[in-house]
Amino acid sequence: MAKYPEYTTTGKPHPYHIVRPSIWPMAGAFAAGLLAVGAVLFMHKVEIGGFAFGLKGVILGLLAVLTVMFLWWKDVIYEAVAEKVHSDIAMIGLRYGMALFIASEVMFFVAFFWAFFDASLYADDVKQLLRLEYTGGHWPPPQFHTIPAFGLPFLMTMILLLSGCTVTWAHHAIIENHKKEIITGLGISVLLGIAFLGFQVYEYVHAHFGFTEGIFASTFFMATGFHGFHVLVGTLFLAVCYFRARKGHFVPERHFGFEAAAWYWHFVDVVWLFLFVAIYWWGSHGAVAH
Repeated sequence: MAKYPEYTTTGKPHPYHIVRPSIWPMAGAFAAGLLAVGAVLFMHKVEIGGFAFGLKGVILGLLAVLTVMFLWWKDVIYEAVAEKVHSDIAMIGLRYGMALFIASEVMFFVAFFWAFFDASLYADDVKQLLRLEYTGGHWPPPQFHTIPAFGLPFLMTMILLLSGCTVTWAHHAIIENHKKEIITGLGISVLLGIAFLGFQVYEYVHAHFGFTEGIFASTFFMATGFHGFHVLVGTLFLAVCYFRARKGHFVPERHFGFEAAAWYWHFVDVVWLFLFVAIYWWGSHGAVAH
């Protein structure tokens, strides 16, 4: 890490932040690849030489991703707090980058909603073309005992909506420079995120169908499972902000690290509302498909 702000070749300071060469983008790509390979080996129950990978590859990949996240975040926080190289112009670039990242995440979930609605509205086509299961022209297929929307999923919805309120509370506390309220709001938000994940694990354990039992089960677990993963990432994001708030890193004039976490968390909230309405409520009623 350089001790002083960077300069151009003319020796004059400039308003832009030129990022130094970093190993973390490449390390992040390898960690994500390790996680993806581990997940594929686990889902296909691959054995090599009698050795079953199981969840070992997934856990190793997840630990690698979390390690890269920690070290990369540490460097970015050092740039922002110690070196103070995130100028106003650099902050504009950071905001655009976060907005584009969330836009890419929106399209990621569009794919899962597309798969769900395609299978539900054209159930017979799924049966004939993909040969996954017999739906009898109904959705969900009659052999499935679905999860009631206004049971545990509704409680999970209330938890996420409440967490969105506490994140907004913390944001206003930063703007008004109320340090105690910042810490309290972020702490409650993290606890609510953990509670949501706990209820989702409970829901999965007690579900009456498994991931490989057909197109309904696959689309359900892919959409809600990836949302749960995003809740995990968002909770970690907010936890980092919580510890940063305790160190006094956020001030009314400069707190983009928190803003990025808040944007991401509100995105997670909105996606869950669509999941609740489309998959839990509409998708569990049972109706004649097209």
